[in-house]
Amino acid sequence: MELLQDAEFWTGLALVVFVLLLVALKVPGAAGKALDAAAAKIQADLDEAKHLREEAQALLESLKAQREQTEKLAGEMLANAKAEAKRLEVEAKAKLEEQIKRRAELAERRIANAEAQAAAEVRAAAADLATQMAEGVLSARLAGAKSDPLVDAATQQIAERLKA
Repeated sequence: MELLQDAEFWTGLALVVFVLLLVALKVPGAAGKALDAAAAKIQADLDEAKHLREEAQALLESLKAQREQTEKLAGEMLANAKAEAKRLEVEAKAKLEEQIKRRAELAERRIANAEAQAAAEVRAAAADLATQMAEGVLSARLAGAKSDPLVDAATQQIAERLKA
C-alpha cells in the first residue's frame, strides 16, 4: 500500500490514463490527419507556386521575344526612314538643280531678248537720227534750189526704210 501513497506512482498512472484517453479519443489519428491535411495544403500551395512560376517564366520568355522582334522591326523602320530621307534628299537636290537650271535659262533668254530689244531700239533711234540728219542735209542743199518731187519722194522712201 505504500505504492498508493507514492506520488511518482500517481503521476505515472495519470500519464498512462492520459495516454490511453488520447488513444481512445483517436487524438493521434486526428493529429495525423490534421498534419496530413496541412502537408497536402502546403504541397498544393507549392505546386501552384511552381505552376505560377513556370507561367511567369513562359510569359517572360514571350515578352523577351516580342521585345527583340519589336526592336528588330524598329531598327528596320529606322533604316527604311533613313533610306527614304536620303532618297528624298537626292530627289530634292535634283529638282532644285533642274529648277535653278530652268530659271538660269529663262533669265538668259530674257537677257537675250532685252539685249535684242535694246539693240533694235538703238538701231531705230540711229535710223531716226540718220533720217533726220539726211533730211536736214538735203533740205539745206535743196533750200536754194527748186523743190523736185522726185527728190522729195526719194527722201521720204529713205526715211521710211531707215525706220523699218
